[in-house]
Amino acid sequence: MIVAIVDGYTDEPAGLGVPPYLGIYPRYAYGAIKKARKDAKIFYLTIDDLRFTFEGEQGIKTKNKTPNVSNTREILEKADVIVYIGGLHTPGKYLSAVPSQVDEVARFIKPFEGIKILGGPAFMGSAHEGGTRIESRELMLAQSVFDYIVYGDLEAFLYDFLTNPEDANPFRFRSYSELRDYALLGAEVVKQFPDYPDFVIVEIETQRGCPKAAGIGGCSFCTEPVRYKIIEDRPIEDIVKEVEVLYNTGVKHFRIGRQSCIFSYMAKPNDRVPIPNPEALEKLFKGIRTVAPEVKTLHVDNANPAVVANYPEEGIKIAKTLIKYGTPGNVVAFGLESADPKVAKLNNLNSTPEETYEAVKILNEVGAKRGYNGMPLLLPGINILFGLPGETKRTYELTYEFLKKLLEDGLLVRRINIRQVVVFPGTPLWHMRDKVKTEKHKALIKHYKYKIRHEIDYPMLKRLVPVGTILREVRAEMFDNGLTYGRQIGSYPLIVGIPKELELNRFYDVLIVDHGFRSITGVPIPINVNGESSKVLGYLPGIGKKKVARILAKRPFKSKEEFLKLLAPEKRQIYEKIVEL
Repeated sequence: MIVAIVDGYTDEPAGLGVPPYLGIYPRYAYGAIKKARKDAKIFYLTIDDLRFTFEGEQGIKTKNKTPNVSNTREILEKADVIVYIGGLHTPGKYLSAVPSQVDEVARFIKPFEGIKILGGPAFMGSAHEGGTRIESRELMLAQSVFDYIVYGDLEAFLYDFLTNPEDANPFRFRSYSELRDYALLGAEVVKQFPDYPDFVIVEIETQRGCPKAAGIGGCSFCTEPVRYKIIEDRPIEDIVKEVEVLYNTGVKHFRIGRQSCIFSYMAKPNDRVPIPNPEALEKLFKGIRTVAPEVKTLHVDNANPAVVANYPEEGIKIAKTLIKYGTPGNVVAFGLESADPKVAKLNNLNSTPEETYEAVKILNEVGAKRGYNGMPLLLPGINILFGLPGETKRTYELTYEFLKKLLEDGLLVRRINIRQVVVFPGTPLWHMRDKVKTEKHKALIKHYKYKIRHEIDYPMLKRLVPVGTILREVRAEMFDNGLTYGRQIGSYPLIVGIPKELELNRFYDVLIVDHGFRSITGVPIPINVNGESSKVLGYLPGIGKKKVARILAKRPFKSKEEFLKLLAPEKRQIYEKIVEL
């Protein structure tokens, strides 16, 4: 049997599978197939492999992207089963990969004869962008192209289908005891991932469902409680074992994600705000570090700020655990969504502005210290969602004032993620869809997004990584219009624009020299002042156009000291360790 897994990339509230992140769905699917049919030959393809094969270079949606598999057409022609994994529920901006939609993949795979199965969150539809409503057209198209649409767990359906097709139920969910074998067997698919081994970051599942939703219902817009009605914590030993297998396969970057709140792992249910369990988090992360001692990245994802604020002692213990066993640059994304109490009540949001402020303050006290890679150890991110029912002009003012207060009070926030709400069938928001304000408030959204980016993001970024900061191990990912774009590997890494063409898919240490609204400019170090271009020299702190001219006139310098004499005394210290001849 030949099975082709087509990864269309996934992005949803509690999980990310867009390269360089390898999500849970391809790994679990691979493991289930392998367990069910030992004779199966399984090929992992990405949507970019299909784009390149059937549309050529013009089909590739990101620059410098090359196909991972050269015989894609042949694999699909011979495949007995074609499994497509997709679903974009929280659309964002991506640097080196673009998630697919059902209509796109349908064009590619429709001519092939293999049994076609759709899995992942795509059964609910995919959002092309924020501020949209998921219509029935895409779902009807999926029904016409795919032989099976899986509404439960893809891995459970695949195992059943390949062992006893007549009993396969596309609505069945698996337990964590069943998942264990799939997760371990599926780890080896990472070897077929384009960014393997040096740049892949693997998303690890810890929990399914939303603890708050189990108590008083979920946020109006969120698809997580729609898919998973109950809360289930994955056993510590299973998580640790999966990390161990992946680590031994060559993976060195992990994000312990795929949960709505890392601070609620193994927590005690308690209506709106569960009671955290610091001991469980300590055991989990200590276990991970024991089996993966030389891990390069160990980050997390989401957190409910209400949990941290209402249980500060436990919250501080958990934060210290994440710092102790994790790596610098770690971010917990706080879902405030709106600072308007009326909007929060109508949409059943996670946290009040007061709780979120307190949680931000706690994480700053514990995690704002800068780590060895140049980034703070552990900081919050803030998620803002525009267009929710109940919004007025005052809503936008309140949210802006909240963010401004964080800045004015000297607190650090790693990122402010501003999205527009997407309306999915099955969510509470679906029943309020006529009250969604994205179209009516288009001008307000544009104005306040601009205002937040210019008046809060920009000064916050300058505070977060001041000029002269050195970021270690920045991966050069793509080159475009005179700039090389790179990122560190981790949760929500900063995009660094480098004003020269560098060899891609290499790590560089980068000196920060300037700031944009959501990105920064840097130059790779060490700096060869005898050979560097005038363009790059002009970016260096303390060196203006006149000084660049003097440097060019005096080159080649015979010693570092000769170069340093050209600089003001207060600038010399920056360059003593990063200049070479």
